Amino acid sequence: MSIRVRYEKELNGIFDNLVLMCRHIEVAIEKCVRALSEQDYNLAKEVFEEDKVIDKMERDIEQACLKILMMEHPVASDFREVSAVLKMITDLERIGDQARDIAEITIQLDDEEYINKLVHIPQMAVIVIQMVKDGVQAYINHDIELARSLDRTDDKVDELFNIIMNDLIGLIKKNPENAEQAVMFMMINKYLERIGDHAVNIGELVEYAITGNHPKN
Repeated sequence: MSIRVRYEKELNGIFDNLVLMCRHIEVAIEKCVRALSEQDYNLAKEVFEEDKVIDKMERDIEQACLKILMMEHPVASDFREVSAVLKMITDLERIGDQARDIAEITIQLDDEEYINKLVHIPQMAVIVIQMVKDGVQAYINHDIELARSLDRTDDKVDELFNIIMNDLIGLIKKNPENAEQAVMFMMINKYLERIGDHAVNIGELVEYAITGNHPKN
């Protein structure tokens, strides 16, 4: 088997694992937000198990990438493609951590009655899940336009972030006793906003892998 054929085989294996890792992240975000909405603490605990799977997948993909880089004479485009994955899985792993953090807050809230109905947080979750999926698919399909679209989609996340933050500040002003719970929801809001930022990072890595240029340069 030629080195090129081996490279393509190994890379296809990485593609498959990236899609699987992305699926676990999608499930983790869905579970943590549903657990929050339904105050389902058993479901929140399941997110911790998803995070363990995501951490293991990061290590496995990292090892597969290093194996490719050890092959003889990788060309510049090969090196970019693999190094992009190594950075991408770091973003994906951190997204898993943020889903776990939301699950932790859900457990901390215990059986408290929420100070406000959850409307915009689930909306944010739907958007950031799609952003993560689009980032991974853009890499696999070398779709630079899809990768670039993530920055525009993130504007919607930022808009929801500001709406949620303003609502929570208003609730604190209305009743200072709302402050403790409001701060927890501000943290959840920030974690979801950070997931969007990680998805944008993935899009920028896709562009680097395809063109060799960093979008912000």
